[in-house]
Amino acid sequence: MHIEPGALNAAKVLYGHAAAAATLLIYAPRLLKRVDQVAKTLLAALFFSLFMEVYHLPVGVSELHFVGASAIYFIFGFLPTLFGFAIGLLLQGLLFEPQDLVHLGVNSLSLMLPLIAAHGLFGRRLFGRDARSLSWQEVLRFDAVYYSGVVAMVGFWLSIGEEPLPLNNWLLFAASYAPLVLCEPLLTCLAVRLLKRWPQSALLQRLTGVGKLRLA
Repeated sequence: MHIEPGALNAAKVLYGHAAAAATLLIYAPRLLKRVDQVAKTLLAALFFSLFMEVYHLPVGVSELHFVGASAIYFIFGFLPTLFGFAIGLLLQGLLFEPQDLVHLGVNSLSLMLPLIAAHGLFGRRLFGRDARSLSWQEVLRFDAVYYSGVVAMVGFWLSIGEEPLPLNNWLLFAASYAPLVLCEPLLTCLAVRLLKRWPQSALLQRLTGVGKLRLA
């Protein structure tokens, strides 16, 4: 989901930075109200950075990454995941891939906007007192919307880039996410069920949101 340096001109990169910053500023007051949300955000960023480094493979016009989006989302919650994506990309750029810092805002938007859409359409109905039960099918719907959004965002950036979008390469990139959409929900459900085995843990209650989830 990375956009390689040179794919966009300076003005479009600047617009991407501004849009990413504006998105984070909109949600920042809700995040900063609670100290535990900040701690969850740092954990989400750490796990996201680790997932990204564990598996990444050049495919078509971009790279296939193991993002762990639904696992991070259902364990830490919407706001920590939203900010964790941006902070995680910053950490990755500072520690491993400094050339990616050029497109930090662009790549952050490619992860954040699909998350906002997936949260609004499916995710938020799985949290809270009257929430629906979390099942593999529900996580699959969430992941399908999320990764479709990521693929669409990559296509959008490349369509306004300096070079014509190689459609066949983009379709190859899009198809590469299909196995991830099928496998990640299983890993997410296993992780949530594992954490649910310690319902009385004060640490898990403070640093995760799994206590708000109902299992099918």
